[in-house]
Amino acid sequence: MIKELRVKFNSEFTEEKYQSFTKDLDDTFNHHVDFRIAETPIFLPRELVAEIQNASEILLTAIQSKEFKEYSMNAIPEGLKVPNEDEHTSLLAIDFAICKDEAGNLIPQLIELQGFASLYCYQNLLNEKTRKHFDIGENYTNFFNGYNSETYIQKLKEVLIGDSNVENVILLEIEPEKQKTYIDFLCTEKYTGIKSVCITKIIKEGKKLYYEYEGKKIHIERIYNRVIYDELKKRTDLKYNFRFTEELDVKWVAHPNWFFKISKYSMPFLKNKYVPETKFLHEFENYPSDLENYVLKPLYSFAGVGVKFDVKKSDLDSIKDSEKQDYILQRKINYEPVIKTLDGFAKAEIRLLYVWDEKPILINNLVRLSKGKMMGVDFNKDKTWVGSSIAYFEK
Repeated sequence: MIKELRVKFNSEFTEEKYQSFTKDLDDTFNHHVDFRIAETPIFLPRELVAEIQNASEILLTAIQSKEFKEYSMNAIPEGLKVPNEDEHTSLLAIDFAICKDEAGNLIPQLIELQGFASLYCYQNLLNEKTRKHFDIGENYTNFFNGYNSETYIQKLKEVLIGDSNVENVILLEIEPEKQKTYIDFLCTEKYTGIKSVCITKIIKEGKKLYYEYEGKKIHIERIYNRVIYDELKKRTDLKYNFRFTEELDVKWVAHPNWFFKISKYSMPFLKNKYVPETKFLHEFENYPSDLENYVLKPLYSFAGVGVKFDVKKSDLDSIKDSEKQDYILQRKINYEPVIKTLDGFAKAEIRLLYVWDEKPILINNLVRLSKGKMMGVDFNKDKTWVGSSIAYFEK
């Protein structure tokens, strides 16, 4: 989107550079990155960065309001409320599609928010390797608010580890080594020292939790939570010794209740020019006549699971009345294909990565590129210049 940088990058690109880049990522931990890495970063013009930050500030104001606190009280499904919720989430991601308004100006449109962890540490590695293999000018950065790689990692340590010793902090996941995001867990240990532990390996004694490492039983004080509720619910084969809903002597980062509160559930509450029209399915007396212009989304699925893009009335009628509060109907967002690649134009979605101490702090970003109907893998099979990426902008 910064034309001169795009022209320069494309003209200097070679398949050999790309293969060397992805191989370097794989070789870092001798682990193949299990999602597609795009051939290019994106370059955001100053005006769009300002617009994206303005949009996010409006959303942050809304989710910190008294009205949102009251609204979100009903977000947690019955029987899933976790004790000792903190005043705010520790981690926050906001996803925007890059679109154009009626005047032809680039504008962000909200896809969703999540009070849950993202690929914070992998994005640091991706920045390192992108700069190593491609010519990214020193006056361009992926970090916000004056952060650099060193201060970024220090801030993550402050939020994730706090005043605990690092051995008393774990990254909790279901079979971490089998997750597509395992590369991020490896990066987390590299940059912060926090080890990933499978939920089945946790030892519970009273209200205290422990894990074993090199034959030693270690007390867990803080849990960097990466367990996605939707996946845990499906894994009826798993045997583990505690329940999230128990009174436990641990600090959650981020607390599991925020997974539900700041989520697709938030979308109907948010009403401004950056948010597409969104309603809970049970709120419709009559469905829109132009359903082809809407997307049906289950509230608590992850990675696009269950999203229906080409909606028909029969799809909505097939959902039981008792389950309709678990779905939203959202007006389609028209991503603008503005990233010129060597085989056509790509669409982009940018995720703003926040940590939250006394207030939310924007520190980094994540990008996904697509040439299909949606960002997911299924819509981009056999396509190139799509997948995981990062955005750079002027310091």
